[in-house]
Amino acid sequence: MIVANYTYEQPIDIEETPKTSVYNEKGEIVYTFQRYYSNRLKKRLDKAMDYRYFLWYNVYDTKGQLIFMCKKMSRKGKVYFEAYDKIEHKKYIVAYDKWKELVPDLLITDGIIQIRLDKEMEDWSKFVYNDNEIARWKANIDEVFKIQLEVYDDSPVNNAAFFIAICQCALFIGS
Repeated sequence: MIVANYTYEQPIDIEETPKTSVYNEKGEIVYTFQRYYSNRLKKRLDKAMDYRYFLWYNVYDTKGQLIFMCKKMSRKGKVYFEAYDKIEHKKYIVAYDKWKELVPDLLITDGIIQIRLDKEMEDWSKFVYNDNEIARWKANIDEVFKIQLEVYDDSPVNNAAFFIAICQCALFIGS
């Protein structure tokens, strides 16, 4: 099982919204991402509401093209995420599973495939498809979040931006 490895560092301070570089195992920048606000009013409102309502991450390729996005949605009292693969033109719904638990798992589906993210706070969070681990993600806290992402070659989703965007949103789930 071949694994693609990615690393990046994310500020702990939730107010910071820098463009963050994602590196492959050779130390090359392969993606960048950033928390996104569609306008200044939403950014100010989000700050006033403790940065919990306008959660949106965009992932870009090395040329700066938007290739994936994930945003928090709240409709009729239900909180979930919508993720969009701009390359494959696919939409994913990312929803809580066992949301009453302290660390809820996530279910990710495009209507055909269903992936579960078994979220852990201090260990590897695992993406599972058909009872097989297809990727894993870990955030260690130092002066910054030091993030590791491993994607296996048998994953039904080959776009690492998918995992990056969803994992960044998952950092804030339950808060």
